[in-house]
Amino acid sequence: MQVSVESVGNLERRMTFRLPAERLEGDVSGRLREIARTARIKGFRPGKVPARVIEQRFGEQVRAEVLDRLLREGFDEAVRANDLRIAGAPRIEPQSEGGEEYAYVATFEVVPDFGELDMSKLSVVRHTAEVTEEDIDRMIENLRLQRRSWSAVTRPAASGDAVDLKTWSQLGEERLPAEGSEDGTAVLGSGAMLPALESALEGMSAGEEKTVEVEFPADWRVPQLAGRKAQVHLAVERVSEPVLPEADAAFIKSFGVKDGSLETFRKEIRTNLERELKGALMNRLRREVGEQLTATWAEVELPPKLVENEARAMVQQAADQARRQGRKLDVPADAHLGFMDAARKRVLMGLLVGEVARRNKLQLDPKRLNETLRLIASTYEEPDQVIELYRNDPQLMSGLQNRVMEEQVIDWIAERAQHTERTLTFQEAISQ
Repeated sequence: MQVSVESVGNLERRMTFRLPAERLEGDVSGRLREIARTARIKGFRPGKVPARVIEQRFGEQVRAEVLDRLLREGFDEAVRANDLRIAGAPRIEPQSEGGEEYAYVATFEVVPDFGELDMSKLSVVRHTAEVTEEDIDRMIENLRLQRRSWSAVTRPAASGDAVDLKTWSQLGEERLPAEGSEDGTAVLGSGAMLPALESALEGMSAGEEKTVEVEFPADWRVPQLAGRKAQVHLAVERVSEPVLPEADAAFIKSFGVKDGSLETFRKEIRTNLERELKGALMNRLRREVGEQLTATWAEVELPPKLVENEARAMVQQAADQARRQGRKLDVPADAHLGFMDAARKRVLMGLLVGEVARRNKLQLDPKRLNETLRLIASTYEEPDQVIELYRNDPQLMSGLQNRVMEEQVIDWIAERAQHTERTLTFQEAISQ
């Protein structure tokens, strides 16, 4: 295969493949002969299927597979021969097909020259934290709250109580809803309602009514009220106080702890909290290192198409998240422009991490990979099935390998940077 490479910009390259038709047809014929030896087609004995039938049945598919393989081999060989470092996926298009040769053009971008990568000039804050007995106590209390029941009371509502109420709003001449009222339940102190409404409900008893003036946020879910003041009428129907279950054997067993002992329960909670803490501290370190890298090499020219593609991917992620939340999101054609700065930082971070790994010959640590996989699997009821799923799914495993490799590089950079340690509580560490 003949290959030529030319520059069409600072970071863009064009590669032309010239593949002799004889080479392609030879490989296609060889593959069809292999298929003919084992193919089972109704009306023919195995190994006795005529060549024309094999060609009709498998020819088009085999030709596409062989061509794809030859192009990938030629592209990879040319990349190695020209010492190219590819950024993103190439776009391969036919230039000419048929006759004595097939010609294809691959357009792609390359990794920029970052110059010297001296990590010692970076300054990184490395946070540390540990899980305490108080953190375990707090988690048990949260689990009890999740399983709470409610008991009606006749006293005025206080923080922590559930209030069943009816509401309606008056906005000038407009009433919302136009007729009747909206029914709801609010747990005071949970932050689910606007502070002005929660404050108004505290001290009210069942059967009491009140009207309060409320200023709604500009992004309020009801368009008529967004960014405006309205008179909100509150009518309390019932006040209930929480009744928490005891942390007894039955309660503990309901979380999958077979022996129902408090000691085992606390051990499992500690393991889960430590796993959460480890992830939170790595996320903090990733942000710290990422901010230092992107600030230090902010002036480096980046592959424009790679940045644009990342911005478009971020738009798609935002749209998908909105749909999952039941929100309809109108995405204009130029929506990606609002994500370009964030995309540039993400691309710069990814390229720098890859370049640090390449220059320093950093390799994926199989032990760390297995530990991470076991940690992920431990959050499921059937850990062994999750591990098997990852090992049998190349895409899942590739994503995990990339994640672990990035974490290794982040650690490597942090160790060589100027760094200070800052101790946090567990709650501080996991808060974003």
